[in-house]
Amino acid sequence: MKKPTVLFVNRVYPPSRGATGRILRDLARAMAKEGWDVTVVSTGNQEETVRDLQVRIIRIKAPQKPFRNIVYLWIWIKLLAGIMRAPKADLIVTMTDPPFLGVAGGIFARIKGAKHIHWCQDLYPDVLPAMGIKMPSLVMKFLRTINLGMMSKAHKTIVIGRCMAQHLIQSGLDSKKISVIPNWPDPELSRSKFQKQDVMDVMAVGNSIKGFRDHDNQLKDGPKFRLLYAGTIGRVHPIETILNAAEILNVSNPEIEFVIVGDGKRFDEMSQERSRRNLSNIRFLPFQANSRLKEVMESGDVHLISLDERAKGCVVPSKLYAALAVARPSIYIGPENTETAKVILDYKAGIVLPQGNTEKLVQAILYYRLDGQAWFAAHEGAHQAGRIFKPKDSLDAWIKRAALVLQGADHQKEKEKIVA
Repeated sequence: MKKPTVLFVNRVYPPSRGATGRILRDLARAMAKEGWDVTVVSTGNQEETVRDLQVRIIRIKAPQKPFRNIVYLWIWIKLLAGIMRAPKADLIVTMTDPPFLGVAGGIFARIKGAKHIHWCQDLYPDVLPAMGIKMPSLVMKFLRTINLGMMSKAHKTIVIGRCMAQHLIQSGLDSKKISVIPNWPDPELSRSKFQKQDVMDVMAVGNSIKGFRDHDNQLKDGPKFRLLYAGTIGRVHPIETILNAAEILNVSNPEIEFVIVGDGKRFDEMSQERSRRNLSNIRFLPFQANSRLKEVMESGDVHLISLDERAKGCVVPSKLYAALAVARPSIYIGPENTETAKVILDYKAGIVLPQGNTEKLVQAILYYRLDGQAWFAAHEGAHQAGRIFKPKDSLDAWIKRAALVLQGADHQKEKEKIVA
């Protein structure tokens, strides 16, 4: 029996850094293991075709850190050329890096007679205002028309949150065209077995997992109660509320520290603000190797997640799923009625706050710092949610959806509920 063939297209794929590349690798490997013939078109430092286990990777030479919109356009064109040179596929799956990549996928699908799934990680152009990018209203309207037209012609658009599905429905996309499959944590993360006695450790000194150290291999001031922000600090992730809270706690509670692990547009900006405000309670670490991922994630007593209010329904931060995988409470500073807020509140796995309210953020941090029972209750909620949002469940849902699209039998058969 002939293997079904699938072609994925995304700007990044490991070892290139990027959350979309990591989840793409997980899905590509899972589909290959299930008997699919899998090819990925991505970018790299040189033109090459390599293997990642059973997955064929076609790399197109392109800048790895685009710094202008014109560079993204150039990468878009090169990826389209790479698609055209790739082996014929039964199914093409496009992601959203670079923006409007689904348009290229739609062109390829029509030319090659393939089915098309658009995997929407970020919703363009709707997210552009949250990124600080201003465009004339007529241009925004034109780009929305292009994007919605692409998704209406695709056989399926897979979104990563119910808020994103609702946003698209309100924009005019037929709900039958949409499936909701949440992203997932790195499979290397596993829930830790945490005992009630550890709550007393958190109340006393924080940093319940004491093995993690920075690049100097030593915490200078001993154990801390740690607020961990792990991942990209991009344009849609405001930092002012976090900085203001750190400034207050730097004086009142020096045993509390903020650890920022990763990079992004605002990583350097935050570092500059730390120096300007003389904040000794903020530390920065680069991205860590996968071998240390679990250790890093467990080192946080509470995980921080930040999202611009204007990004509601356009972006769903994946940071939450990493926090749930290691059973850590989260403080989400962002809009309500979003996937992230709903999961946290439904499972009582943390606190949801609006951007700009520094006082409430300080209170939330101290709530978990000083009340061990409150921390443990949120830990239990995160543990329960982590049992629901598992990599295998999302991967299985993805493979099932792809098979149904190929069979022409995709009619929303599984139970999916899209809510505001």
